Amino acid sequence: MTIGPPEQGSSIAMTIHFAALQKPEHRAFALAFAPPAPGTAANDNHLESLNETLLRAALKHFARYGLGAAENARAEAERAFFADDREGYRRWLGICRALDRRMADAVRLRRESAN
Repeated sequence: MTIGPPEQGSSIAMTIHFAALQKPEHRAFALAFAPPAPGTAANDNHLESLNETLLRAALKHFARYGLGAAENARAEAERAFFADDREGYRRWLGICRALDRRMADAVRLRRESAN
């Protein structure tokens, strides 16, 4: 079975959709009924509350671990918590929060409920 124009021996025709450029007089109408743009980014983790040292540590951690950086920071925070290293726990939780606020909040809530 080949895909292409029938004159080239194809048994399946390909459909082409054309989206024409909007006329300027219709553009205003389309913009008026377009859904509103979101106000803030979905991943807005309130970075203004981070100090520069913690932000730099979070960026370095992300550079090293990529998309798994928040999960790794969460694991480090839990390891520090169970080792009774409160300063290390707060540092790793801060890095986790800079990368994924929801994950850090879930860790914090679990630890608070355990105490």
